Amino acid sequence: MLKTLRRIIQEVNRAPDLTQALQLTVSRVRSAIDTEVCSIYLTDEHDDSLVLMASEGLNQSLVGKLRLTPSQGLVGLVARREEPINLNNAPEHPNFFFVKDIGEEPYQAFLGVPIIHNRHVLGVMVVQQRESRRFDQSEEAFLVTLSAQLASVIMHAESVSNLSQKPASPIEVRSLTGVAGAQGISVGKTVILLPQVQLDMIPDRQTSDVEQDVEFFYQALEAARSEVQALSNRLKGSLPDEEWALFDVYLMILDKHGIGREVEDKIRGGLWAASALRQVVAEHISRFENMNDSYLSERASDIRDLGSRVLNHLVSGRNNVTNFDENTVLVGEEVTANMLAEVPEEKLAGIISLRGSVNSHMAILARAMGVPAVVGVQDIPLNQLDGRDVILDGYTGKIYISPTDSLLNVYRRLMNEEQEMVSQLAKLRDQEASTPDGFKINLLVNTGLIADVEPSLHAGAQGVGLYRTEIPFMVRDRFPTEEEQSHIYREMLRSFTGLPVVMRTLDVGGDKALPYFPVVEDNPFLGWRGVRITIDHPELFLVQVRAMMKANIGLNNLRILLPMISNVEEVDECRRLIHQAYQEVIEELERPEDSFPFPEVGVMVETPAAVYQAPELAKRVDFLSVGSNDLTQYLLAVDRNNARVAHLYDALHPAVIKAMGQVVAGAALADKPVSICGELAGDPAAAVLLMGMGFDSFSMNAISIPKVKWVIRNFSIERAKSIYLDTLEMETAKQIRDYLEDILDQHGLGGLIRAGK
Repeated sequence: MLKTLRRIIQEVNRAPDLTQALQLTVSRVRSAIDTEVCSIYLTDEHDDSLVLMASEGLNQSLVGKLRLTPSQGLVGLVARREEPINLNNAPEHPNFFFVKDIGEEPYQAFLGVPIIHNRHVLGVMVVQQRESRRFDQSEEAFLVTLSAQLASVIMHAESVSNLSQKPASPIEVRSLTGVAGAQGISVGKTVILLPQVQLDMIPDRQTSDVEQDVEFFYQALEAARSEVQALSNRLKGSLPDEEWALFDVYLMILDKHGIGREVEDKIRGGLWAASALRQVVAEHISRFENMNDSYLSERASDIRDLGSRVLNHLVSGRNNVTNFDENTVLVGEEVTANMLAEVPEEKLAGIISLRGSVNSHMAILARAMGVPAVVGVQDIPLNQLDGRDVILDGYTGKIYISPTDSLLNVYRRLMNEEQEMVSQLAKLRDQEASTPDGFKINLLVNTGLIADVEPSLHAGAQGVGLYRTEIPFMVRDRFPTEEEQSHIYREMLRSFTGLPVVMRTLDVGGDKALPYFPVVEDNPFLGWRGVRITIDHPELFLVQVRAMMKANIGLNNLRILLPMISNVEEVDECRRLIHQAYQEVIEELERPEDSFPFPEVGVMVETPAAVYQAPELAKRVDFLSVGSNDLTQYLLAVDRNNARVAHLYDALHPAVIKAMGQVVAGAALADKPVSICGELAGDPAAAVLLMGMGFDSFSMNAISIPKVKWVIRNFSIERAKSIYLDTLEMETAKQIRDYLEDILDQHGLGGLIRAGK
């Protein structure tokens, strides 16, 4: 059954539109379980009805016309209950609904299963049979499994259909919904950049030069043939004859009389070379996958590899420079930092990433750059988004495709209002982040690059709350030397002379890997990372701390922060090593201790264990710093980079709010300051809550500093404390966020959290 299931899904995935996808499904399912009827009903969101969209065995004239309300019939019952219904005598069931002329009177057996995607019922799949019997458990399990996979196929096909068709009326606009990754609005034209090139990601485009495309293709084909021939020569004698003979087959496929002629024909038919290659290879893959011989059907993956080899030569060999529009909206399956670097900064207007979440590194980078972004736009084929005029709303996560003039005018007005607000915020640069009743809060910046210094100071940063020291480690092919590290740290400390610079010790592992120090684990976020690595490798820790201390000579603005602490023993061991490094530097430089002050040391609170031991940790160090991103992830058991559960990640979850309050209280018992860094610190809606909670410092991306400063200057500390206490009575993150946003609106600060004023 598994093989049959895979074959059906693969076939349906290649269907050009939703109608054919559904018809293929009912045809293959009816054959696979040897039944007499298979039908699919889809939910029409406009009136919540269930529409018969495909059927094998019932009256075809009613397909697309028959509508059932959720309260009608067994189909409606399946949708309402959101679970399978398996009956041996359907007409006798009280919910059976007779539909004239549909032709289901002879069928007694009924099995209906819901098609559900992200908790939403997309439709119902039904199989029926004349014989009065219950479908057996294996048949029911097959249909349930298929419907679960079919849900994403339907979403994908609906998106393709929705984007491909022309609007039914001049005022209709195609829209997509993702997750708001970085605030802001952009109006521009989409450009797709392809990473490690994959056939399925190639968009359909027309060729601009037929003969040149044909020439490029045959050059790529020959390069791929040479690779396969070299591989064949190398493996001759190492493989059985029948296996080695396959290389001759592959070379025949890569011949100009093999796929060569087919691709050339498509190019001459108007497609650019990459699209033509993708279509031809997909057809060959389909033929192999549908072969009954398991050995031959497995060769489909070999065909895909051959096609990818040709494609990579084709794309890399062309060396084409992408022409970026003045307002480029960059689109990718998963937009990376390398892709962002390809677009001239002055032309990058927005980012759409099909994968990712609000706290993925790309989204964080977009916020740091001040570029609007929407992420997690699932089930959308890239080739439907290439070269489209779009509006991107980074506040709501909405993307409007080929917008009307009236909608463009609305968003351009909002962009103008947004620019006015930016001008107002710029005036706050040299003003203190003080509440009306005189309570001062330090606004610091998160950074890892010297290039961030100028924009940070321009935004009014009062120091560095989190310097990510792992970046110099990640951009090299070896561990940086003590001298190299000291030079980098000195430059950062000197750039913020007279202001505190909190340097986090090496924090790798989890989602931050070093290519020359691989850590392969089943669950890296709960594994060997942060101080767990550096304590196990004191030589790394000592070198880094010595480099920091040497960089600090004569500046005295260094603070050291320890990441991923989960017990007091780790703090004790780190402090022992820091004291050892201190003595080593004094001895090496022959300086008296009174001329070389010992730096302040803090603990990063980002594990539940650190929350509950906050008082004990605070006794051992000079300050605490809450890492809101990881603390939220660990408290809620949510991988913030996983699109399937990203909606569960919310730093305003009541449990997170209470945990942070406990940390502040623990720090107060030891009379130690406590700061907060991470995305929550730069959220204007959360700023008033964090003030009331008692945080002394906020550390954020430079672009967020003016917005947070504006909030601080509009609320007294007493009012903020009252708001914080109110949130402790709330039960959901949504209640808390709605409450905070309403308060900003009441103070005329709504433009900080949405488009326009």
